[in-house]
Amino acid sequence: MKIAIVCYPTFGGSGVVATELGIALAKRGHEIHFVTYKQPVRLDYLTHNIHYHEVIVPEYPLFHYQPYELALSSKLVTVVKKFEIDVLHVHYAIPHAYAGYMAQKMLAEENIHLPMMTTLHGTDITLVGSHNFYKPAVNFSINKSDVVTSVSASLKADTLAIFDIEKEVHVIPNFIDMNNLQKDFENCKRHLMANEDEKIIVHVSNLRPVKRIDHVIEIFNKIQKEIKVKLLIIGDGPERENASKLAHELGIRDQIIFLGKSNEIERILCFSNLFLLPSEKESFGLAALEAMAHGLPVVASNAGGLPEVITDGESGYLCDIGDVDAMAERGIRILKDEEKLAKMKLNAEKQAWKFDIKEVVPMYENLYRKMSK
Repeated sequence: MKIAIVCYPTFGGSGVVATELGIALAKRGHEIHFVTYKQPVRLDYLTHNIHYHEVIVPEYPLFHYQPYELALSSKLVTVVKKFEIDVLHVHYAIPHAYAGYMAQKMLAEENIHLPMMTTLHGTDITLVGSHNFYKPAVNFSINKSDVVTSVSASLKADTLAIFDIEKEVHVIPNFIDMNNLQKDFENCKRHLMANEDEKIIVHVSNLRPVKRIDHVIEIFNKIQKEIKVKLLIIGDGPERENASKLAHELGIRDQIIFLGKSNEIERILCFSNLFLLPSEKESFGLAALEAMAHGLPVVASNAGGLPEVITDGESGYLCDIGDVDAMAERGIRILKDEEKLAKMKLNAEKQAWKFDIKEVVPMYENLYRKMSK
């Protein structure tokens, strides 16, 4: 099949999932066309069946805000006609599903039928979509999609609660390619991050308020009073400065390394011991899944889709949102007991295999086939 994929080309979970999905589909013989304003960060190569089409938004003084949706829908029409696309798969309801619907209507004028799948990832529903200003457009875009999918049962429930949805919402979880993980133990640079007698705790996110980075610092502060540990924070965002300031106030700044945006997350995860994710909301928890795939137990909040990824007491622990004391206690419990740590590491990796790409991609393929009939 010829499949056009629209996504945000950034480090965010939806962009990563969309890109990895496209690469996996190409390996299975499909022709993939990414249509977005910049080449996706995870798209390291282009081949005979992976293509990238840049959406250019010309600047006109008339527009206070440049109309990306208009440029995207026009580009989609061009790509669909030139390459005879069979299916359009958009990630995020707005603006992508909205632009996709406009492209469908333009193509229909030329008797071209383009079925569209919309995958909901989280903030397009719980944050942006629920805003009264955008809600009618999101509701319309979802209902006008031919097929709708959600990355977790939790997000599906939120979608049905917030919007008046007439479509069936199929739950297809996020995934990871377990056979393509970079577990480079031979070139492990653990000594650059921590001393031999120190455990390593990791947090990965875009450091937005919803991720509760202050709680990451507070949890770590309680753990470091009991165990020799280092904290590695990967990612960048609006809460980085506040987190650093809090660490200074607590006197633990020298035990924390802020690594910013990094392309070496997998190399760091492979020599770490515990992953913290005390988020207020998580539509799925892709960062947690990636950590588990590298054998890291996860201590997280019992929020959104995280209970669908982590089995409490086996591959990690789930605590009430905001319960810093409980999360710290669970972290200490894991790190102090080498036998428990080893067992949880095995359980974490075993559970991650349930989300292997080979298990998930066929779910999308089945829906593509039904759509294109």
